[in-house]
Amino acid sequence: MSKRDYYEILEVANTASNADIKKAFRRLAMKYHPDRNPDDEEAEQRFKEAKEAFDVLSNADKRAAYDQFGHAGVDQSAGGGFSSSGFGDAFSDIFGDIFGGGGRSRVRKGADLQYNLELSLEDAVAGTTVKIRVPTLKHCTSCSGSGAKPGTSPDTCSTCGGHGQVRMQQGFFSVQQTCPNCRGKGTTISDPCGSCHGAGRVKEHKSLSVEVPAGVDNGDRIRLAGEGEAGDAGAPAGDLFVQIHVKPHPIFERDNADLYCEVPINIVTAALGGELEVPSLGGRLNLKIPAGTQTHKLFRMRGKGVKPVRGGPVGDLICRIVVETPVKLNSEQKELLEQFGQSMGKAANKHSPNEKSWIDNMKQFFEDMKS
Repeated sequence: MSKRDYYEILEVANTASNADIKKAFRRLAMKYHPDRNPDDEEAEQRFKEAKEAFDVLSNADKRAAYDQFGHAGVDQSAGGGFSSSGFGDAFSDIFGDIFGGGGRSRVRKGADLQYNLELSLEDAVAGTTVKIRVPTLKHCTSCSGSGAKPGTSPDTCSTCGGHGQVRMQQGFFSVQQTCPNCRGKGTTISDPCGSCHGAGRVKEHKSLSVEVPAGVDNGDRIRLAGEGEAGDAGAPAGDLFVQIHVKPHPIFERDNADLYCEVPINIVTAALGGELEVPSLGGRLNLKIPAGTQTHKLFRMRGKGVKPVRGGPVGDLICRIVVETPVKLNSEQKELLEQFGQSMGKAANKHSPNEKSWIDNMKQFFEDMKS
């Protein structure tokens, strides 16, 4: 194995993402690939180094071992290594149609699918099981996914000889491309299946049960392996990703693990204090309102929020107070309010601290404008 630092070989930082590592390898491979540098031993060695570094850094487990123990963590001779295949495998995974995969036909995995699942806040917090119906492509049962009429078999492609790729000479470069006749499958079908018309796949709807874990939130995805579209010619199916969308709730708003709700109270309760019932996802709770409570005052009820799906402490329920101005007063009530206002007299500002502060700031503002 090379003893040079793998990050140095790929010319990336040790914090590089998988996409950055793949991009760096692609650039070096294009530059040093033996097909572009015939009889150049230095270029071949640089390519092998880049491939070796890519093999390790593109694999999460190998990269973790390398970051912790260096070359000893991935070197077979040190007892903790891995089996490294020829450079054609990794190279073909990245370049596919440019250089090909070493003369082999490539069978494509089925496409991944996405399903948008709407949930109530209650179901998202508590978890649930949901049945969904998904349109997809499945392997044709008549031909077992081969695309050929039952009793017959696909023919070896006469253009590429079953390799799925053809080699073309472009100036100094020898380039492999996907075979235009069989489109990389290596076979052609002269007598197609009547059910799928040679495609090997048919459109169907399938019903699935999705286990939604407790605590999911907007944007979370649940992966159902192998429940996507069937692949070509019997290749593995893709995956189904269930995208979570939580519907707006009439009472609660969620912010990560916390729940918020607005609690309207009348001016009497706000001024004198009291106790009232507030809702939570677990049932009714009692909330004590101290005398002199103002609008937008927040009361935190510990542990009455959401337990996050990825672990961690349960959030809180935060009640935001909204003091309501009374409306539709009768004559007696209006008279009482007028008497109340007169009773405060010149000391009204003492009972309205926010109003007094606002008036003081306003006076200072006008004074500053004069100067």
